[in-house]
Amino acid sequence: MENYFLDNQDLQFTLNNLDIEEAVKLREHGFAFAKEYDHAPSDFKDALDSYNRVISVIGEICGENIESRSREVDLCGPHFENNTVTYHPLTQQNIADLSKAGVMGVMLPYQYGGLNYPVSVYTMMTEMVARADASLQNLFGLQDIAETISEFGTEEQKNKYLPGFATGEFDGSMDLTEPDSGSDLQSVRLRAHQDPKTGQWYLNGMKRFITNGCSKVHLVLARSEEGSGDGRGLSMFICEACPELVVRRIEDKMGIHGVATCELQYNNVPAELCGQRRRGLTRYVMSLMNGARIAISAQALGIAEAAFRLARKYASEREQFKKTIDQFPPVYEMLASMKTRITAARTLLYEATRVVDLRGVYTHLCDTLPADKMTQDIRDKQKYYNKLAALLTPMSKALSTEIANSVAYDGIQIHGGTGYMKDFNAERYARDARITNIYEGTTQLQIVAAIGGVMQRDGATRIKELMSLNYSGKLLRLRDKIAVMLEKHLKAIAYDTDKKDRAYHDLVATYLVENEIFIYVGLLMLRDALKDDAREALVERYILDAEPEFQKNYLKITSGDLTLIDSHRDVIDY
Repeated sequence: MENYFLDNQDLQFTLNNLDIEEAVKLREHGFAFAKEYDHAPSDFKDALDSYNRVISVIGEICGENIESRSREVDLCGPHFENNTVTYHPLTQQNIADLSKAGVMGVMLPYQYGGLNYPVSVYTMMTEMVARADASLQNLFGLQDIAETISEFGTEEQKNKYLPGFATGEFDGSMDLTEPDSGSDLQSVRLRAHQDPKTGQWYLNGMKRFITNGCSKVHLVLARSEEGSGDGRGLSMFICEACPELVVRRIEDKMGIHGVATCELQYNNVPAELCGQRRRGLTRYVMSLMNGARIAISAQALGIAEAAFRLARKYASEREQFKKTIDQFPPVYEMLASMKTRITAARTLLYEATRVVDLRGVYTHLCDTLPADKMTQDIRDKQKYYNKLAALLTPMSKALSTEIANSVAYDGIQIHGGTGYMKDFNAERYARDARITNIYEGTTQLQIVAAIGGVMQRDGATRIKELMSLNYSGKLLRLRDKIAVMLEKHLKAIAYDTDKKDRAYHDLVATYLVENEIFIYVGLLMLRDALKDDAREALVERYILDAEPEFQKNYLKITSGDLTLIDSHRDVIDY
């Protein structure tokens, strides 16, 4: 019997060593919910036990049911006819299995039928679902829509929609992208107008590349302010599937075949304003994007885990020259690199979710506490975790998705010619991985999102904490290597700052963010090795691999060669 949690030692280690007690205690209102709800934990130990049990159940569903259905789902996909999308029967069964397990409202409050779990635990579930079937994660992972309504909607909207999301009766979509806007959401043109007599809002326009655009409930970014042309004229709306909301077509995609990606036409669709006018992009989509980055990081990590395990199994069974190919140094070097990169990505992802959990609870306190109970400490923590989340979530998405692509590619290489054939899942993992560093913001846009926090040193306090842990022996020597890298990194940042050249800064931003990731991840892996000696080999491999890449980036940043910009253009134009 396969269980995608119990067979993953690293995921179990992560859950049981993740420092989320503070966030859980605040989320559970000091565990007072236990007096009101039977399934609410009485303390953190009880909560951790609950997380382990539920994740194990989902791990079994993924390993026993979802994975075995994934090949047929990939082959057939959803059916589209007469503007109606019908999901494959096996996809429907997968959703039914997850709904029966009670995990369609993982993070929703108890009062709406949710489990009130932190983002970190939900992310582990999405990682396992993606390992079993990456396209299914695009359906299971849309719970951020319900979370947005929970955070910003009215009480009437919460009572109307959230119980349905928790049971799986409702599914959702984020309707953001338009045919001409792409990542430039400030240029969204779909129009929202309000009937002056009734107060009813109506939506008119087009959306494209909408994951699960055939859903029952839609969160829609629309232009509510007549004459506006930027993000300040956008608001968020909730609408439901209706005859006026037409699915014009579904995309024929390279991968992620099990989920429908839709083009939508809004013909005077009735809608409700969600939150305040004019804050659709500046607050609500930005909040959604944090969740989306985390979800796609987990999806990418799940695909990478699946690709690595399949490659390792194949290499241990495939014989050439009278021995299995995993005994050849070039092959086991690839496998070791794959494992190291996956562990590194997982380490950063769950550091990011820990921070997002803390950001969430302190933001909630700032929004809800009366003035006489608000303290400066709460305000300071909310500000700190907000900045740190804004740094770590794009760094995590950049790292996880690029690693997923490289691991999936290496998985095909280890399979040789058979990896190129549909007889093995290796080629599917490569097709599925390819979208992860594109949607919800390309890797290049993640660099744009992260570079401000790198330059402003928003992660400096956390890096100092990790640097000061009680290392000894090999771990101390590895920490000292990180210290040398950090010293150079700060010099590179100062060099770029002093140069005061915007074009040069934009050119070297990727190298600066990559080096920040090398330092941050190296320290996180050192921290974990303090708790488990067996992880020493992983962190040593990671840091030794990172050193030459870090140095190459450092030299590029500090070269000061402005002709690099022109030379890039010359190469393109040749």
